[in-house]
Amino acid sequence: MNSENNFPAPVTSTDLETRIRRKLLGQGFMHLIGADLTVITPGRVEAELTIASQHLQQHGFTHGGLIATLADLVAGFAAVTLVPEGVGVVTSDLKISYLHPGVGQRLRAIGWVLKPGRRLHFCEAEVWCDELMIAKASATMAVIEPQ
Repeated sequence: MNSENNFPAPVTSTDLETRIRRKLLGQGFMHLIGADLTVITPGRVEAELTIASQHLQQHGFTHGGLIATLADLVAGFAAVTLVPEGVGVVTSDLKISYLHPGVGQRLRAIGWVLKPGRRLHFCEAEVWCDELMIAKASATMAVIEPQ
């Protein structure tokens, strides 16, 4: 706390990235699928993943579950960037629209907070395969206070 005005000290982008990267150490599923966060800023997160054979379903399309997972991850981490240290978020609602089959080499997911709140953060996400947007998602993230 800043003793002059009782407001929290401003968080630098380096502090934020360090905190989110530390949180990632406990996020085994993200590592299991091979995704990595590439951009971390307040209210916005991006991730990338190189498509491998285990990510594919019939006809060589990227599995829809993987696409939804990436959208959920970036929306959730975007919300996490706006809550204090020690506070978490969980997905309370996720709606995804698949626009095109994911056929390519690389997935990129972008998530951002549209409207932050005390208990809920309303987020959006896009998933791109190479240069084509293949999915758009809306997510509601519930803020979870430590017990």
